[in-house]
Amino acid sequence: MATKKWSIGIDLGGTKIEAAHVDNEGEIQNFVKEKTNVSGGPEGVQRQIEKLVQQLIDEASEPPVSVGIGVAGQIDKETGSVSYAPNLNWHDVPLDSNLEESLNLPVTVLNDVRAAAWGEWLHGAGKGTTDMICIFIGTGIGGGIVSGGQMLEGGSNAAGEIGHMTVMLDGPECHCGNKGCLEALAGSWAIEREAKEAVKNNPGTLILKLADGNVDQIKAKTVIHAFQQGDELATRIMTDVINAIAGGLTGLVNALNPQRIIMGGGVVDHLPDLVNRVDQKVRDRALKACLKPLKIMPTGLDEASGMIGAAVYTLRKEMDEI
Repeated sequence: MATKKWSIGIDLGGTKIEAAHVDNEGEIQNFVKEKTNVSGGPEGVQRQIEKLVQQLIDEASEPPVSVGIGVAGQIDKETGSVSYAPNLNWHDVPLDSNLEESLNLPVTVLNDVRAAAWGEWLHGAGKGTTDMICIFIGTGIGGGIVSGGQMLEGGSNAAGEIGHMTVMLDGPECHCGNKGCLEALAGSWAIEREAKEAVKNNPGTLILKLADGNVDQIKAKTVIHAFQQGDELATRIMTDVINAIAGGLTGLVNALNPQRIIMGGGVVDHLPDLVNRVDQKVRDRALKACLKPLKIMPTGLDEASGMIGAAVYTLRKEMDEI
């Protein structure tokens, strides 16, 4: 039997680098990871990637076709360089060309959430669709949009910034400098901000108890756990979060008429019922004509979607299938 062609998919984040041997059917055959040496700068991280790639190559029977890397940041459409990656504190880093030279392999760098959307579209919960939205709700909120069988890139490669849709004029300030972004209302950092402020006037809340009485220890998962136990303050905070997400997605449903909305990320992982709660609210508000084909569901590939997506994207690109 002929050996399946394969590529290496890498999820490069501010805390860890995960790399996988992914075959052309989207199956992970081998996996390695290590903590990201952010203090080492681009050169240090590049050496880490080279080491992980070489490890995967050494353990395979034949070399990969290419390497795909998902980075939490903005990627220049023309050059492929990382324009800005806040978690890494990178500006204008030509990661693709640097690695192509050192690895002697084709390298493609793309936004991490778009990579995850590719994974879900081709091999996960979105498989078989032509119109799909992926939304990942974690520290920030990102997304990927497939419309008419094409992954949207936008004029400057920034399509899919779902977290920075304005859903509340004059709402709380976002890290991007705008006000009322979806991320500023429903990202985990926003949940933490709201809870830390609210507990000052609610010292009896379960949120504070779960944080051992230390306001600084309150995390989004603390609020979610209190919400799951019926805490009044946590319920108010999470109701606002759910409404913000449902409101943003309702607008996208009416504008794009997707067949599926796929939800993932840390907030969804800690509150799996979020998918059903959002689904109910979207169905109450969206245009009926847009609801007929719509299914809202969790990711099918879990945390592997970014690695699988980066790998299959670059593999298809090198085989002229994209």
